Amino acid sequence: MRILTVATAGLVSAGPAFAAGDKPFFSLLNTDFVVLLGLLVFIAILVYFKVPSLVMGMLDKRAEGIKSELDEARALRDEAQTLLASYERKQREVQEQADRIVASAKEEAGVAAEQARADLAKSLERRMAAAEEQIENAQAAAIKEVRDQSISVAMAVAREAIAKQMTASQADALIDASIEQVDTKLH
Repeated sequence: MRILTVATAGLVSAGPAFAAGDKPFFSLLNTDFVVLLGLLVFIAILVYFKVPSLVMGMLDKRAEGIKSELDEARALRDEAQTLLASYERKQREVQEQADRIVASAKEEAGVAAEQARADLAKSLERRMAAAEEQIENAQAAAIKEVRDQSISVAMAVAREAIAKQMTASQADALIDASIEQVDTKLH
């Protein structure tokens, strides 16, 4: 309605018809007046058929559609932010779990290394004990061998000395005494 008033005032107040001065403005011979009447009739027809309310209704529907799209976009954005926060939380949890796994692996590696050192020390200790035992056995065998050889040498020397100093009758008496001694020990 405001538009109609402004248009009418504009046409009435400033027009080329006033400048011409030869034809009255409110005459059907004046083209400006005829155009003004046509415009007013056109606007009246539009108002009669409620075109402005239809246009306003369509604009309101469009505004509601835009508003619903904006609301949907906000809901989608909120959902996306929730998903992002969820994924970030999961990523932090996975990172913490990975850190725990790495720390556990390092700890287990340290324990395994310590166990390996202990096992190596025990193995070295056993080997050292075995080597010392072998050395002691070798010393005992060497001492026994030296003792056996010295006994053999001493017996050979004693046999030779006794053989030189002993007569045949003394040898027979010694053999008989040895047989008797063996016989008493065996029975």
